[in-house]
Formats: sequence, structure tokens, C-alpha cells
Amino acid sequence: MFVNCFANESTEISVNRFKKILSLKGFPIRKAEREFKSLLAIPDEDMEMHLRSRRNEIVNYHLTHNPSYAAFAQLESFEDWNQLPIMTKADLQKPLKDRLSKDFKTSKVFINKTSGSSGNPFIFAKDKYAHALTWAHIMWLYQQHGIDMNASLEARFYGIPKGFVGHQKERLKDLLANRHRLDIFDLSVENLHNFLQLFKTKPFDYINGYTSSIVLFAKFLRDQNIILKDVCPSLKLCITTSEMLFDDDRALLEQQLGVMIVNEYGASELDVIAFENTTGEWLLNTKTLYVEVVDNSGKALPYGEEGNIVITSLYNKAHPFIRYNIGDRGVIDEKSAPGKLILKSLTGRTNEFAVLPSGKKVPALSFYYVTKSVIEDSGIVKEIKIIQTDLSKFVIQYKAEVELSSHQKENITKAIETYLEKGLGVFFEKKDELERSESGKLKQFTSRVNS
Repeated sequence: MFVNCFANESTEISVNRFKKILSLKGFPIRKAEREFKSLLAIPDEDMEMHLRSRRNEIVNYHLTHNPSYAAFAQLESFEDWNQLPIMTKADLQKPLKDRLSKDFKTSKVFINKTSGSSGNPFIFAKDKYAHALTWAHIMWLYQQHGIDMNASLEARFYGIPKGFVGHQKERLKDLLANRHRLDIFDLSVENLHNFLQLFKTKPFDYINGYTSSIVLFAKFLRDQNIILKDVCPSLKLCITTSEMLFDDDRALLEQQLGVMIVNEYGASELDVIAFENTTGEWLLNTKTLYVEVVDNSGKALPYGEEGNIVITSLYNKAHPFIRYNIGDRGVIDEKSAPGKLILKSLTGRTNEFAVLPSGKKVPALSFYYVTKSVIEDSGIVKEIKIIQTDLSKFVIQYKAEVELSSHQKENITKAIETYLEKGLGVFFEKKDELERSESGKLKQFTSRVNS
């Protein structure tokens, strides 16, 4: 763990640190902030026309300047938005240099890679202006909740590379960005005590990180009969991201952390997609993205209907993300308007389904909800992971101090038969730690059945 050696810097240096870092890396953050300010000034009644104009402009740019996208779309021009094909992650599984627009080189763009949680990891690029605009957007979102990314100290519940070079690089980035990373690859009780000690000694302003890890820390706090805000009075907010936030987990976090919980939904290749405002509405990003919910044929669905979430990046000229199927399913609230789209629900990944022996196909979340609700009644299970090893066999791995009783296992099996179907084999494995992805995410359902 590193020490925040910037703690005694002057306020002026602290306030400007983050923006200075972005500028030094070649990201035109000041220009991006000016543009973002102009986006905020667009009247609600003009937003629909603005979005239509902006989405058409970025598509025409890529049809003209990006041979890869032009070949994919098989169009020279378009009049109907629904003419444009849906782009999937599998369509991007080729060398980055073959996907860049003519005016961009790999040495002159921001390059990163997705987490691979969807099963289709890939390297992507953003032009530096688009990336700066992403940061202008994120800083504005955080400011709505009283968090200044240039000054506020962050407790970061994320993974970290284990290799020496990667590890040191992330630590340096944390240092410069005024955040302290709590390594979620070690969630033992001993290390959770270390986390608690850090909150007692450091003036953290907010928590940001993977939902499952923060929930596990909250369960530890509950066992210790501790409200985190009581031992860290400076704490204002907790931002959960990258994993589903269930209602009972939100209630637990609110109780044990003692601060407001804000749910974030985003993608590294795009931007923040949805972020809760101060009144709890999960607002979709209409500033840098164009978000649709469509059916399996790519036709936009009315508000209130569940479908595939597809997204167009409105400013990224280096790399096309046009009607890009991110792999999630959701519902846009019926109360939405063009300038205020509300994400009513995020219902899981499109590839997260359990196929049963009868041929029935059920969302993995339905399986998880049943198991979680029963297991939570025991009060001893900290984390759960479900693996489908064949059509009729499910292995429930769980982290707990003691093994589930025969009665508890029987109740879970009965609940699964009631909500899914009879004849399924359910097996239990108690683990000291559950395996996480390289990024530190806990993938709560995995199917090893060939679809």
C-alpha cells in the first residue's frame, strides 16, 4: 500500500492536478470542457434534433473516413437510421490498425482494452478529444454529488495487475489521481480489517469500485457492528460499478456505509452509460452517446419494453462504435423524454442464460435471484458464484466461514426446482475465496454448456 504523499499540497495544486495530468498526456481537457458546457446548455425541446444531427454526422464521417466500417455497413450513404447494421464485439475481433479511421495512427490515439466480461475482449481506440470529453462528462457527473475529481480522495475497490511493471504503473496512476486502491484480490477477514484501518486513518471522500467487493466489505462491517461513516466522517458517497446492484445489497450498503449509494453503468470503450442523479433516477448519457433499446432484428423498441442495448459513440472519430451491441439487456422508462432518458432496469447480459434439459432458456439472473434470496437467509454466506457444467448440473460455489447445513442446501434445491424445473443436479462447494477475473470482477454466473 502506498502513502498519499500529496496530502499536504496546496489547494491550488490539488484542485488542478487531474486536469494537468490529462493535458500533459495530450488530452485537450479545456476544449472538451467548453464543448461539454455547450451540450448542457441545449434546451430539452431541441435535444432530439441535436442527437439526430450528431449521430448522422458521426456515421457519415466513418462511412467516408473508415474503410473498415464502410465495408461492414455496405453503404455509401443512408437515409433511414434502421438501415445501419448492429455492430457486435465479435465484429471488432481484428487488428486495431485495420479498424482505425484514415486520419488516425495508433501512436496518436488513446488505446485500451475491454475487461472481457462478455467473453469477447478486444483492444479499442478513442481519439484524444473524444477521450477528454469522456472525462469532462465524468467530472461533471461526480460534481453533482459533491465530488471533485481534482481534489477528493477516493477509496478504490478495484483489482490490480500482479506483474511488477503493471503493478507499479497502476500505483503511480492512483497516486497522481488522488486515490488509494484497496486490493480486492485479497478479501480475507484479515485484509478487510486492514481496509477498515485505512478508513480510520485517511480522510476518504468517496468509495468507488466493483459492487461485489464493496458488498462483501459491508457484510464485514455488519459483523463488526460498525457504520463506516462513524469511523471515517469525511466519507460522502459510494459509487458502485461494473456489476449488478441488487436492492437488498443497496440497503445493506446504505446501512453499513452510512452514505448515499450511486449506481454507475458504463463501458471502457464508450463512456459512463447511465449514472444515478441526486434523486435516484438512473439517467442515460445523452451527451456523448446515443442509446437505443432494440429487438433482435435491430428495430428500436418503445419505452417500457425490454431489449438489447445498442450504443453509438457520438464523438469518437478514431474508431467506430455505431449501433454497437454492448451485450446487455435493459428497459428505458416510459417517463423518459429525449433530453432525459431514464434507465428503468438493467436486466443482465445477453449471453447470460441457463439452458435447461427441457430446452427451456432462462436468464441467469432468475437462477441467481432464487439462490441468493435463500442463501442470504442463512446470514453466513458472503459471496456466491454459480457454474453450469452441463445441461442438468449446477455448481454453487460460496464463500462462508462455515458450511451450509443439509437443510439449507435442501431448501435451495427446492427453490430452484420451483422456479426453474425439476430434475436439476445442484452441488455446493464452500470456498475460502471465489475466483475473480483478471480485472477483479466476480462473474456471478458462468455456463460451460455449448450454446
